[in-house]
Parts: sequence; structure tokens; C-alpha cells
Amino acid sequence: MSQNRRTLINAAMAAPLVAAIGAPTRLLAASTYTLKLATDAPAGHPVNNAMNAAAQGIKSASNGQVILQVFSNNQLGSSTDLIGQVRAGAIQLLSTPTSVLSALVPAAGICGVGFAFHDYDSVWNAMDGDLGAYIRAQIAKSDLYAIDRIQDNGFRQITTSTKPIKALSDLQGLKIRVPVSPLWTSLFAALQAAPTSINFSELYSALQARVVDGQENALPIINSGRLYEVQKFVSVTNHMWDGYWVVANTTALNTLPANLRAIVEQHLRAAIMNQRAEIATLNRSLQAKLQSDGMAFNAVDTSTFRAALSKAGFYANWKSRFGDEAWALLERYSGKLV
Repeated sequence: MSQNRRTLINAAMAAPLVAAIGAPTRLLAASTYTLKLATDAPAGHPVNNAMNAAAQGIKSASNGQVILQVFSNNQLGSSTDLIGQVRAGAIQLLSTPTSVLSALVPAAGICGVGFAFHDYDSVWNAMDGDLGAYIRAQIAKSDLYAIDRIQDNGFRQITTSTKPIKALSDLQGLKIRVPVSPLWTSLFAALQAAPTSINFSELYSALQARVVDGQENALPIINSGRLYEVQKFVSVTNHMWDGYWVVANTTALNTLPANLRAIVEQHLRAAIMNQRAEIATLNRSLQAKLQSDGMAFNAVDTSTFRAALSKAGFYANWKSRFGDEAWALLERYSGKLV
């Protein structure tokens, strides 16, 4: 066999082998993952600012392998609908208030016990410490994974369209919107108001149509939800603290390669800490802004409120519902409640 002929035959035999070797290189090109994250917070609220910042960081750090799509303002359904969607895997992540999550995981609501926290130091010591760890363990029992830091929704204030709340007696019979949460309903019932559970997506229209005369939320929500257009008075009660847990469908999160999952968690955690700082800045400036929008602020002596809750059996009832272990963790930071 001539040298030229042998070379041609060898080349022909090698060609399929080269093709076979080259094929896996194309098949092993980096996979991409798209994750949907939903919130009920209005566009422009620090919750969404943080999640959008996380999305940018995740995309950059993963070289485009992970795309986090953020859907704000109940675009994908009501607050309670979104809980079902993340459990079913229709969405992969959810930033949700403790008040909403407590419908599925009752322990998530314990941080909202009335007048439990006196200041932010006690909040963060509890939620970044053993109380937060306890809550996350309960969340995990529902096949959801919670990022180990919680976003700040703030201390909640009462707003009304009819009259300011200056004393406990002003709450009597007040038609007030509360989240779809037994804890919130029982608190205002114990204060002799008339609470009505309404999803946040329906709150503005309910206030506008006078289905309810008041509501309670932190100042950043009052501002970003434009509630100053349908409410007149802000009574500074600081009656509850609430946060947003970022939870993930456990199965969906486990499909990510370990290095990409680490990137997702790292950037979500960093965004949460930045969100807390943004809320702190807003808390220092929003009263003046809302006053310029026509809202009138008044201070409230809430000592009688807490006494009324004790007398009505509110604390004793919720201690029995949350259980001794969870209640003991709460009282490490709140002091004795019962």
C-alpha cells in the first residue's frame, strides 16, 4: 500500500473518532437555570429593590448560568396563592411576610406577637439567633428552604381615614384591615376593633371603597403602596414587627449544582442585609415625606394596649398555640409576656 493511500485511509478512519470526541464538548456546554421569585410588595419597595439587586449579582457571578426573574406586586397571584405556587414548584422562590407564611407554618408568625419587641436590637438578636433558627427549622418541615436572614418589613403603625387612634377606646369597633393571619385577627379583636382579613393586593381598593376604615403596616409599605391617597391619620403604635422570609422550593434548589446554589444563597443573603439598611434609612425620612403627602401623625401611649391584651388572654392563648419551646425563645428577647 502506497504511503499516500495509507494516509488517506487512516484519516478516513480517524474522522468519526474526532467527531465523537468533539460531540461531548458541545453537549457539556454550561447549562442555564431560570428561577422565578415572586413578592407581594409594591414595585419600588425595598423588598423588591433587594431581590432585583440579588438577580443582577447572581447573573454576574454565575456568568449567566442562573437567571433570577423577579415578579413584584402580586403579578403572579395573591399573597396566599404564592405560597401554594412555591410549594408546587410553579415558582422557585418567594419573598413573603411572616403574616402570610404563618398560614402554612404557624411558628413563622411568632415574631409578630403584639408589643413583643421593643427595638431593632431585640429584633435582630432574636431573628438572626436562636428564634430565627427555630422558625427556619419549622419552615423546612413544609418542604421549603429559608435563607438564613430575614428581610425587614418594619414596625407596624395604624392608619385610618376617619379619626386618629390616640387611646385604646378609639379602636373600639374600628373596621380595620389585617393580613390573612389568625394572629393579626386575634390581636385586634382583643383590642376590641373589628378586624377584616384582606390580601394586600386588594387593600387599596378596600380602603378606597370604605370596606374598611383603617389598616396597619410599616411606613415603607404605606408609602410604596400609596396608601396616603386613601388614609389620613398615622398613629405611631409600633404594635408589631414583621419581616419577609425568602423561601425556596427545596426540590428546585437542590437541582442547582452546588457552586451555583452557593452563589444564589450568597447574593440573596447579601441583598437581604442591604435591604435592612435601606429600611433603616427610610424609617428616618418617611414621616416627613408622608406628612407632605397629607398624612397627620400622632404618638400613642400603648401601655394600656398591652394590658388589654393580657386581660383578654391574648398572650396566654398564643403561648399555648406556639408551644413552650418557641415561647421561651421569644421571651429571651421580649421579656416576660404572660
